Amino acid sequence: MTDRTNPRAAVRLLAAALVMTPMLAACAGGGGVKKDTRYVARDVSTLYRAAQDRLDRGQYKLAAALFDEVERQHPYSPWARRAQLMSAFSYYMDREYTPAIAAAQRFLAIHPGNKDAPYAYYLIGLSYYEQISDVTRDQKITLQAQAALGEVIRRYPDTRYAADARLKMDLVRDHLAGKEMEIGRFYERSSNWLAASIRFREVTDKYQTTSHAPEALYRLVECYLALGVPSEAKKSAAVLGANYPGSKWYKRAYELMQKHAPAA
Repeated sequence: MTDRTNPRAAVRLLAAALVMTPMLAACAGGGGVKKDTRYVARDVSTLYRAAQDRLDRGQYKLAAALFDEVERQHPYSPWARRAQLMSAFSYYMDREYTPAIAAAQRFLAIHPGNKDAPYAYYLIGLSYYEQISDVTRDQKITLQAQAALGEVIRRYPDTRYAADARLKMDLVRDHLAGKEMEIGRFYERSSNWLAASIRFREVTDKYQTTSHAPEALYRLVECYLALGVPSEAKKSAAVLGANYPGSKWYKRAYELMQKHAPAA
């Protein structure tokens, strides 16, 4: 999904704290990474360092596999926990969102109270967010993004993750409103005025702060006039005029009311 921010730059910056610790920095340097590393037993510091090296090079798929291997070969090492989250991050950077979500969820299932739990929740939200498709398609992923980002805000309201989640929630809500508008317009073109009005009312009731609200109010004026209830059309036009007096939608609504229901 196209965003006004750069989520990949943000998530890269936020993940930086997970990359190195004094313990790792103190480890001795150690060798390259073989193509069949996944099947070669290695000490934890060498394996983790190899994974980090691949991540730094932008080889995200291999980095994810190597971080997974840290957890598999050394499940009781302090590095296993860190590798779980870095695996999720690597999958995210590789645009492999399903395994990214699975890795972050596994981390939270095992370490629910860990200090890095907010980041894991945030990564899940971003992974759903990046998969949001255009409004002509099913919006299941959009709803999952809304729920996941909402979880970040609910659990960690004062964190930087929540601040970014709130910005993205605004765009998610605008997207969901856009889907309702698309369906409403389809019904309206089919002269199914009642079904159309229900969709437009959904936008004015649930998504009144989005960019679609002015048009939704205008479409309600059209629908109510077509249904023969000018009093309801007048109410929608009045709300439109009170909240968006300078918009093109109010101008159209005013002209429509003057033409079809001047005495309403």
